[in-house]
Amino acid sequence: MDDPFDAGAGSLLRQPKAVWATAGASVVAFMGIGLVDPILPSIAQGLDATASQVSLLFTSYFLITAIAMLVTGFVSSRIGGKKTLLLGLALVVVFAGLAGTSNSVAELVGFRAGWGLGNALFVSTALAVIVGAAAGGSAAAILLYESALGLGMACGPLLGALLGDASWRYPFFGTAFLMAVGFLCITAFLKEQPRPARKTSLLDPIKALGHGGLASAAVSAFFYNYTFFTVLAFTPFVLNMTPYKSGAVFFAWGVLLAVFSVVVAPRMQERFGSLNVLGGSLVLLAADVLVLGYGNHTAAIVCTILSGAFIGVNNTVYTELALGVSDAPRPVASAGYNFVRWFAAAAAPFFAPKIEEWTDIHIPFVVAAVTAVLGAVVVVVRRKSLTLPHSRTRSSGGTPIAEEPEPRNATEDSVTVLAN
Repeated sequence: MDDPFDAGAGSLLRQPKAVWATAGASVVAFMGIGLVDPILPSIAQGLDATASQVSLLFTSYFLITAIAMLVTGFVSSRIGGKKTLLLGLALVVVFAGLAGTSNSVAELVGFRAGWGLGNALFVSTALAVIVGAAAGGSAAAILLYESALGLGMACGPLLGALLGDASWRYPFFGTAFLMAVGFLCITAFLKEQPRPARKTSLLDPIKALGHGGLASAAVSAFFYNYTFFTVLAFTPFVLNMTPYKSGAVFFAWGVLLAVFSVVVAPRMQERFGSLNVLGGSLVLLAADVLVLGYGNHTAAIVCTILSGAFIGVNNTVYTELALGVSDAPRPVASAGYNFVRWFAAAAAPFFAPKIEEWTDIHIPFVVAAVTAVLGAVVVVVRRKSLTLPHSRTRSSGGTPIAEEPEPRNATEDSVTVLAN
């Protein structure tokens, strides 16, 4: 793949309106993941709920997202990219708006599940649309998409804090409004995308997991995602800060995630090799969450922010592995990979507060550290199967890094990189 940083500023910024409309909606879609972080304690107080009950907001969202990975390719290969984007946006508008009207945790959890389905349909198709419509080649398009992802992950907690300081309901209404604007912009500016020659079946992603390398990447990412979402969903209760302060902490976390994902990780891969970088980053993340769990309040804040750097690096390398390690079509391989790993994103928010109830506040972070180490162990044990097979590689540190060819068909070569 061309180095995205070789894409001039002009080629990156001079994009059609359709690209900016899709990228803008992508920012809001990714904002929805971390939007509830600063307001989790406020939601718990407003609905008279426990931490474990409120954490189900993440569980329902990502459980539906995981299952939806089997559906998104099936849908988009039949109705086309534009209609899939609009369907996803419409579902987010409806369910985010309904979430703001909830009078119980059960209602809110249910509406977040519908929101997760809409977000999965949108995000799984957005990169394909951006690649198909962007000027400057796939490198500029992918960099623009990664930037949208990082900006959304950073700004979600900030928006949640700003609106949530007045009421925990306002961030949900705000998201519904912004996604409605995105719906109108995509309707106006985006032309219909070409459909792939071959339609994707519901079982194709499962069959793709029969490849040892892809299965290994998915299992390692499963363990890693448990750690990731322990930090994202459980830490707000540990920090126990006002929405503004919590939003500031997770904004800084998101900025590090974006910078290390887009800027730092590719350079580290060039120098040390993808698998070396991934294994080392997972071990450092394990150490970070241990200090987060056992340190004082200041240490917890610092380690929460610092975890964004390791998470950004891991996201980039895992995405590359999922797209390049097997011979399955990229959208199919990515859907199978995401189907596995998002179950951990659903599990961590549920089990972390339960583990605290059964033990103490430190043990959820011990478990998260162990799962990060297990992810690194899978990388070491399955190193050969995880080595990217492409002939066009940038050899670095003994580990080849895949060079991604230009997409043959924008829709066919889409990738499902939800939250990267």
